[in-house]
Amino acid sequence: MSDEVIWRPTPEVIERARITRLMRSLGVTTLAELQRRSIDDPEWYWNGVVKDLGLRWLTPYTGVLDDARGPAWPRWFPGGRLNFSDNCLDRNVDAGRGRKAAIVWEGDDGQTRTLTYAELAREVNRLANALRTLGIAEGDRVGIFLPMSPEAAIATLAVVRIGAIYTPCFSGFGAQAVASRLQDCEAKLLITADGFQRRGQIVRVKETADEALTQCPTVQHVLVYRRLGREIPWTSGRDRWWHDAVAEQSDRCAPVAVESDHPCLIIYTSGTTGRPKGTVLTHGGFLLKCAHDFAYCHDVGDDDRLFWLTDLGWLMGPMLFTAALALGATAVVFEGVPDYPKPDRLWALAERHTISVMGMSPTAVRSLMPHGPEHVHAHDLSSLRILGSTGEPWNPEPYRWLFENAGKARIPITNYTGGTEISGGILGCFPIAPIKPCAFAGPIPGMAADVFDEDGRPVRGAVGELVLTKPWPGMTAGFWRDPARYEETYWSRWKDVWVHGDWATIDADGFWYIQGRSDDTLKIAGKRLGPAEVESVLVGHPAVAEAGVIGVPHEVKGEAIVCFVVLRPGQTPSEALRKELAERVANQMGKALKPEKVLFTRDLPKTRSAKIMRRVIRATHLGREPGDLSSLENPASVTAVTEASSPQAVSRGATAMPGRSERWRVWGALSGPPILTTAWSCLPRGPPATS
Repeated sequence: MSDEVIWRPTPEVIERARITRLMRSLGVTTLAELQRRSIDDPEWYWNGVVKDLGLRWLTPYTGVLDDARGPAWPRWFPGGRLNFSDNCLDRNVDAGRGRKAAIVWEGDDGQTRTLTYAELAREVNRLANALRTLGIAEGDRVGIFLPMSPEAAIATLAVVRIGAIYTPCFSGFGAQAVASRLQDCEAKLLITADGFQRRGQIVRVKETADEALTQCPTVQHVLVYRRLGREIPWTSGRDRWWHDAVAEQSDRCAPVAVESDHPCLIIYTSGTTGRPKGTVLTHGGFLLKCAHDFAYCHDVGDDDRLFWLTDLGWLMGPMLFTAALALGATAVVFEGVPDYPKPDRLWALAERHTISVMGMSPTAVRSLMPHGPEHVHAHDLSSLRILGSTGEPWNPEPYRWLFENAGKARIPITNYTGGTEISGGILGCFPIAPIKPCAFAGPIPGMAADVFDEDGRPVRGAVGELVLTKPWPGMTAGFWRDPARYEETYWSRWKDVWVHGDWATIDADGFWYIQGRSDDTLKIAGKRLGPAEVESVLVGHPAVAEAGVIGVPHEVKGEAIVCFVVLRPGQTPSEALRKELAERVANQMGKALKPEKVLFTRDLPKTRSAKIMRRVIRATHLGREPGDLSSLENPASVTAVTEASSPQAVSRGATAMPGRSERWRVWGALSGPPILTTAWSCLPRGPPATS
């Protein structure tokens, strides 16, 4: 446990902070008062935020919150109409920022491009008109499978400009993962590329898209951005080059005025069972929540250059574009990876583009640490004033490494946690508040966060469930065409309470900590993935009868995938089959999601309703007590998992990746996901909350 405050704001920092300006406009003097009143009087708070951010309504709203259907189904800003793209583009051009850089891009190969706000607006309008020519109308869904590039921003803004809805896909996904998302949202059109580069190698994204589309009959057209100019497979009548489609289009396209709760994107996040969840985010909610959080947590303003190491398929990708453009700043967009061609790539990027607010995950920092701090020190990072962080909890060593080397122990790490379904953050740090290592200063204004024990009572000094007791702008409008699943996922445990699925605790000084997932969702390098998706890929192999997938501690990724596989009768375990199954997952889900191990077992723990008990598999594999087994149908399966996890079994063919550290040990005090004594030593070590 760390009681040390590692950073305090200076009077100058407090004076220039955007949240200070907001507080003055609202007549409050402390962060605690702002947080309390933002929950007690949402109309007062959100009216003030909309005014402070200068968001533009094409038709004024008549109220702030209509919760007649209950907290799970609020309507924010009823009566109002706006357009997401109008607020990111036209509003800035009208404010005189037309010649200012909106996007600065650097490719894996070192190429750079800059688009001003006026240039970006023209390209968005041309593509919006092209989409209409191809039959895309308000409410239609468009898949986007692109690398991080100006075209990714153009595509998202063009789709929402005409009232259509986009579905972004992670650029590293395999065909099956892309197909499942396009199928679920019934996309009519896909925007992809002829390829892109990563670590100097060509990523054949068009071929992956073509394979996915064999399973997607609703996709009628494919627009292809020429990134590399390489020869690619082509389907006449379906495929069309982006540059040809926009060549004759007008650079004027009026934004469609839509209701505040009109969907702008469906982004898929994974749960513990079933298909990926199509999380619906809206024009008013996503725009406001994203701009709000980046303005008041990360202190982004119109004189900033904002960078986040991310991908369009994870929420931080759309958030990078949204936050920068909604706040009149410049988005710095990077196609590559932080250590190619040299370990100083990220720091060279920051120096070259004078980045002022730079965000990354703890995984990225852990991957850079072995290369040494000299790669950081070789660059002038004086432009940096904020280091942002999200995606997963920190452990103390990389936190201090980043703070001391990139931040020179003078600039804050604004830790930030929330989720796709939140449209941003639940907990954050603020430029006007002290910071402890690995911690959060507290709930973000407008977020009625709490920590509940197992009986639904607020608890302090002990581990409990992170919950939200009131709705907020940006809250998902449900899962795409599956309202029952949405209610079951977040609202079924306690009446009118959102249960987020994270373990959390609050220390004696009021600092908050996230201590891992309280459900089975995997979090690989900050990316959420449902075990059922991986299990489906494994069971699709003719040799596999059943599969159970868990996440285990990993020094770099935070978690890694371990697969327990039951073979069909007549099939024999072998090293070749192990490798084949691991490669199958990597090929279909993406290389970053390749299993750490594939282990053969005679049986899997199941409930009487045949649900796989992943909690029991995880605990048994990690040598922990499996906990309550009262609902276990087949007790002998625990022995089977133990035997499969034994060193002898692992040595016979676990597909372990090289270079693994052995210094991770399970902290067994928690009843949730494993907390690691080495990695998590900065966290308060309270017991699980009990009655």
